[in-house]
Amino acid sequence: MELFRVLELKLHRPEVRRSPDAVRALLADEFIEFGSSGRIYDKASIIEALAGEPAAEAALIPDVLDFAACPIAPDVVLVTYRSSRRPDGAAARTTLRSSIWKLTDGRWQMLFHQGTVVPPA
Repeated sequence: MELFRVLELKLHRPEVRRSPDAVRALLADEFIEFGSSGRIYDKASIIEALAGEPAAEAALIPDVLDFAACPIAPDVVLVTYRSSRRPDGAAARTTLRSSIWKLTDGRWQMLFHQGTVVPPA
């Protein structure tokens, strides 16, 4: 299941996040995200949001912990993990993340993603 770790981490890399073509290739046309902000994104709106992300924010690649990938159908995988980012010495922001990946036309694409911020301890 290392493939899914690689795919998830691609979406955290600044050169991918800021490239509409790269993000478009990784997301299914019917993609939906429930963001940690509480906003709901579709494929077009997340591509736009990531392309406009400030460079300093895009450069913060999170630490990934407790990564798991669980097949839920022959062509569908549920991925869960915790991500932690520490911008400029600030307190770490930890987010619980879940994604559903679907095999479509021979390639894996993210169909759904949700991020839930973990309150500071």
